[in-house]
Amino acid sequence: MAMSVRGEMEKLSVEQLKAVKEQTDLEVNLLQDSLNNIRTATTSLELASSALHDLSLRPTGKKMLVPLIASLYVPGTLQDPDQVLVDVGTGYFIEKNMPQAKDYCDRKINLLKSNFEQLVEVKVLLFVNLFQYFLRLLGLVISLPSFLLIYEI
Repeated sequence: MAMSVRGEMEKLSVEQLKAVKEQTDLEVNLLQDSLNNIRTATTSLELASSALHDLSLRPTGKKMLVPLIASLYVPGTLQDPDQVLVDVGTGYFIEKNMPQAKDYCDRKINLLKSNFEQLVEVKVLLFVNLFQYFLRLLGLVISLPSFLLIYEI
């Protein structure tokens, strides 16, 4: 694939190369945002999985603070440490037993890690395209007659 990209880039004008570079830069930035979002979601799920483990060790009747939102907690009492509510997104919660909740977290973590790896592969290909762009641009600069090159001292 790299050879076909290189062959195509050698046929492009400077203006076309600039447009390809700008598009590739945009794609790299979008991919980086996606990678950051996946990393954040994975960390959140890993924390949830750890919290499930900690919760399973607590006895019935244990007093605790229950998070309503990230910065608001209310006092509560643990009624059944084997039954939990799992946030499945967009404000929806599902009641699950402890093994099902842990399995849910593990499956989501594995899915996110797989998506992360796929996006990293795409990002590498985009960097290869950028490298090809710079090689092509360097080739154009080297092929210019020496009297057209401007040197800064």
